[in-house]
Amino acid sequence: MATNTREKTKRIAENKDKRPYATARHIRMSPYKVRRALALIRGKSVNEAVALLEYATVISAEPVKKVVLSAAANAEHNFDRGDLIVAEAYADQGPTLKRMNPVSKGRAHAILKRTSHITVVLDVKSK
Repeated sequence: MATNTREKTKRIAENKDKRPYATARHIRMSPYKVRRALALIRGKSVNEAVALLEYATVISAEPVKKVVLSAAANAEHNFDRGDLIVAEAYADQGPTLKRMNPVSKGRAHAILKRTSHITVVLDVKSK
């Protein structure tokens, strides 16, 4: 039993992704809005992605820029920042805050305040 568990742990460690990444969890913004900013930077270099997000008009550009800079800081020990590209960028839905809005005749309408988990994975530019 223990041998099987050790082998499984070893297999998982070998298959683990070694690319630098960063995540921001529970961002109080809908993932639909965040994905608009992520579509702008996917496949771009880190410096170009930060420049694009600096002047982007989408509201979600600021939290996405923070995640990209965090991922670049995580990678600086092993890689040069100029060689990094945004390999993957995605936003998953986090927990939804449920609020109620009172309406006529004692009824209530639900208000869903959505949250996002933003993940940015960097990779070295192939030459």
